[in-house]
Amino acid sequence: MNLKNITADKLVALYKNRDLTVTEVITNVYDEIERTDKDVRAFISLSRDRALEEARRLDTRIAAGERLEPLAGVPVAIKDNMTIRDTVTTCGSRMLENYAPPYTATAVERLRGAGAIVIGKTNCDEFAMGSSTENSAFFVTRNPHNLDRVPGGSSGGSAASVASGTSLIALGSDTGGSIRTPASFCGVVGVKPTYGRVSRYGLVAFASSLDQIGPFAKSVRECAQALEAISGFDHFDSTSADAATPEFARNLDQSIKGTRIGVPKEYFIAGLDPEVKAKIEAGMKIYQGLGCELREISLPHTEYAIATYYLIATAEASSNLARYDGVRYGLRAGGNASLQEMYRRTRHEGFGKEVKRRILLGTYALSAGYYDAYYLKALKVRTLLLRDFQKAFEQVDVILTPTSPTVAFKIGEKTGDPLSMYLSDIFTITLNLAGLPGISIPCGKNSENMPIGMQLTTNHFQEALLLSVAHHFEKAGGFAV
Repeated sequence: MNLKNITADKLVALYKNRDLTVTEVITNVYDEIERTDKDVRAFISLSRDRALEEARRLDTRIAAGERLEPLAGVPVAIKDNMTIRDTVTTCGSRMLENYAPPYTATAVERLRGAGAIVIGKTNCDEFAMGSSTENSAFFVTRNPHNLDRVPGGSSGGSAASVASGTSLIALGSDTGGSIRTPASFCGVVGVKPTYGRVSRYGLVAFASSLDQIGPFAKSVRECAQALEAISGFDHFDSTSADAATPEFARNLDQSIKGTRIGVPKEYFIAGLDPEVKAKIEAGMKIYQGLGCELREISLPHTEYAIATYYLIATAEASSNLARYDGVRYGLRAGGNASLQEMYRRTRHEGFGKEVKRRILLGTYALSAGYYDAYYLKALKVRTLLLRDFQKAFEQVDVILTPTSPTVAFKIGEKTGDPLSMYLSDIFTITLNLAGLPGISIPCGKNSENMPIGMQLTTNHFQEALLLSVAHHFEKAGGFAV
């Protein structure tokens, strides 16, 4: 069963009316994966036996007339940097190729608690370091809209699974745009929550002050349902915020008339694809038609965001990835070498080029004599970027920008030029540095029929407003499923 033209609500309603069984749907999903995923390659591993067992149990409950959870029987995919007990979690790396963790990530537990069925783990850039899902140690994931193009990264497998109709909802992680960029490139909805809204327990760390888990789906409503399920305080995560979780899905239709939408001039720069710019400007007109007020604003320190991000993110990565030493878990190089040589060989064999590049950059930024000049200065600029947003939100309720300066680029186009690849995240990284929530929603396609995404941002813990504003655009623009 291809899931492209059905939503989670409709699927659960079909179960309740006994028009479909969960077992039928999950079986058909795996048939669809077998048919299409040999081309897209969204999945690293599948959980067929467990998923079918859960489906049969759910069918028994439905037959008994039991009350169903909001996402009962909905097929979901999980990015392979989130742990699931006794299920191999690779992070797209040879370093963890055979690692089966003894615990499950809180976000995954909560999604299952809402009735969802995990069908498999999705491909990603190694340790979530990349913008195209070309850095996976195993294979490249392709964009379902054009198999010669990337799906975005690092959560490209999750976005591709939703876009290709092999899952209804997928979880990704976003450190600098790793949910929003794939959502834009694959023509789906992707949400990065406020830092602390969703527990990071069980998310394999890349940059701990930037990482957040969030959902992909074809519609804002499904993302709202998924985000509601996975949000909330978790005592296993010291950065988890003790904040109440609003009823995101129920609040979607609240009026947005009079909402003040800010358009930062620094995001409409040279290098922004003219077709992307045209679709974003058309989106602005839709909001004006909905009674929203558009205002030009300034985020003056935006030009320093890329440098700031790649100092902070690589510094935290070098610290977090020090644990992969061949001793505690994961890969261990063979032979009878000394301890120092075993460390070196393990890390040489286990890490790919991009991960090594970022470890070297981060270690350099943290080293004696350079810490103050680079890392400490980056932290200060991060504060300035946050203040830019705080000042902006005194004038507006929502900020509107492109998600990416271009549509999905061709596979191999930027792999030889890391700096060009890093610049593809120029519009998304600022939200991670400021800890703000953001969403990418489809706003049309270019002349080559490739999706274009619009990014919306609100103040901290204002996801209810964010989702509502996105939902109204989706309906008014004709993008609703």
